[in-house]
Amino acid sequence: MPRQVDHDQRRRQIAEAVWRLAARGGLEDVTLRQVAAEAEVSARLLQYYFGTREQLLLGTLEILNEDAEQRARERLAKLGEAPGTQAIVRGVLLELLPLDRERRNRHVVYAAYFVRFLTDPALAEVARDAPRALEDLLAGLIAQGQELGQVPRDIDAAAEAAFLVAGADGIQTTVLLGQRSPEEAVALIDHQLARVFATETQNSV
Repeated sequence: MPRQVDHDQRRRQIAEAVWRLAARGGLEDVTLRQVAAEAEVSARLLQYYFGTREQLLLGTLEILNEDAEQRARERLAKLGEAPGTQAIVRGVLLELLPLDRERRNRHVVYAAYFVRFLTDPALAEVARDAPRALEDLLAGLIAQGQELGQVPRDIDAAAEAAFLVAGADGIQTTVLLGQRSPEEAVALIDHQLARVFATETQNSV
């Protein structure tokens, strides 16, 4: 009896091959033939699962994003049943930093995609929505902190969320380039959060 094929696993096998090629030398010159060889599948099978080169890059990016969301949920779940608003915001921001091998590899692949984001409308759409979604999430959490008396009322939640996401993105690059250690990156995030999550009473001391 022929063995049943796990289609999700086969798609992941191909996606991981794209990610390895992206991390080693970018995506601009990667061909379907190279991906097939890296994934140890036939070019015909690769096209069966993903179609064109453009569809391959888009599909493997979507799988990468799904992975990132799943890993983020798992790490946030480890904070406990009632971690507090500041801890949740911190956890979200730390997902933007290459603090371990898994996150570093992911962010290197994202960096390889960056040029494609600038030139491919379909990929650009995927990339464009992610920061705003994070900003909206953090803005809601900061507003919640204001309601709980953990964040000063005069803080603009939306502006602060946008600043924190942009700041984490910038710090991410410096860690990837070895200009700043992961520990220093976390300390910078904590410094900003200490400023945001400060009650009016604490600010007056």
